[in-house]
Amino acid sequence: MHSILERNRWIVVAGGILVQVCLGAIYAWSAFTGPLAREPFGFTALQSQSVFSVGLVSFALVMALVAGRWQAKAGPRRVAITGGLVMGLGCLVAWAAGANYWGILLGMGVLLGAGIGLAYVCPIAALVKWYPDKKGLITGFAVAGFGFGALVWIKLTQGFVFGPVRLTGDWAGLYGQGWTANQVWLLYGLLFAVLVALGSSVLVNPPAGWRPRGWVPPAASTRPTGRFELGVRAMARTPSFWGLFTTFLFGAIAGLMVIGIIERFGNDRLTASGFLPDEATLVAGTAMGLFYALANGLGRIVWGWWSDTLGRRRAISLMSAAQGVVMISFYWLGASEWGLYLGATLIGFNFGGNFALFPAATADLFGDRSVGTNYPYVFLAYGLGGIVGPQLGGWMKDLSAASGDTSVWMWAFIPAGVACLLGAGLMMLLRQPSRALPGAAEARVEHRAA
Repeated sequence: MHSILERNRWIVVAGGILVQVCLGAIYAWSAFTGPLAREPFGFTALQSQSVFSVGLVSFALVMALVAGRWQAKAGPRRVAITGGLVMGLGCLVAWAAGANYWGILLGMGVLLGAGIGLAYVCPIAALVKWYPDKKGLITGFAVAGFGFGALVWIKLTQGFVFGPVRLTGDWAGLYGQGWTANQVWLLYGLLFAVLVALGSSVLVNPPAGWRPRGWVPPAASTRPTGRFELGVRAMARTPSFWGLFTTFLFGAIAGLMVIGIIERFGNDRLTASGFLPDEATLVAGTAMGLFYALANGLGRIVWGWWSDTLGRRRAISLMSAAQGVVMISFYWLGASEWGLYLGATLIGFNFGGNFALFPAATADLFGDRSVGTNYPYVFLAYGLGGIVGPQLGGWMKDLSAASGDTSVWMWAFIPAGVACLLGAGLMMLLRQPSRALPGAAEARVEHRAA
């Protein structure tokens, strides 16, 4: 296996992308929120967003507490395959739960998120080692599949022809028989288990001491180096860690809130602007299922590529500032069809960039070899954002429905936009940790032992 991958390391990229496409199914949750509001489910907006939030928190916690250290010891392939199996199990539990809220919360929240958390870091950890010469770009490719996966799974849910099955927004079409959400989850569970195992088969680390042909590691004095290794405890004592964490938190609040509520917000805002309900539903679904999802995948590649030239600190600051401006404007953009498309595109593009830039920045600041164990702790910001963002959006939806006033929606977007602008300023203050940091020597020893 190693001899083949050393000749063509793009095989590892292809495997990582396939895994990430499956993991991106969590971003298809907005396609389920409409059907879950109807019988036999009858979920409130806050209930459906709670399932999404629990999934995101489970994702982040399992990645930080289990996956990072486990893949460092057992290798990325075994951990990623386990993640696919747990995802499949979660979908099977939700299928068996019928309309029971707690069963769906367990299956599509806790277990699906846990499976994603196990598998997510594995392609990143492997590819940073295979591509020390192109960390930003290749991390972007690795996680682009996650963004594009949302497009695949949303479209499969809403209307793509899949074999003999035509799924519409209400899951009707198998020879005239209606599909329930549970049946779609059964199909997803089987696909996740098989496809993640297939992609994971090439997720192995390079041999010890391997480096790309012709590549010379940067001198120890250059920045960023990715050669100064800090373990988790030493990393957590640096201002750089908390700067990354806070900025990622603000970006996650903005992006995850929009993912969770864009279809319901778009429907409300467009209807209030004179669109017929069916037209508003179609436009809002297109904004998420096409524009946001495509831009989310592209943003991961493009921002990663730009960061290799601009530097990670400047790229994250620019991305956060752009996101802040768009979020503050999004309520007004959403009043028209093309305004909603534009806002969804820009928010998706900037949100996607987080997942290329923050792992690469973690490697730059705290070491390439340590990124598999360190990045999951930076990624806890995403889990916290997954609580705040979707819950804020769900709360505003319920308030809007109760009052009949769609202007309530702006108080979901404006605070998130202001937070992103604060994150942009915070990143400009970020500095490389000092080699003289207390505890750094112990951290390097700890990492080698792991």
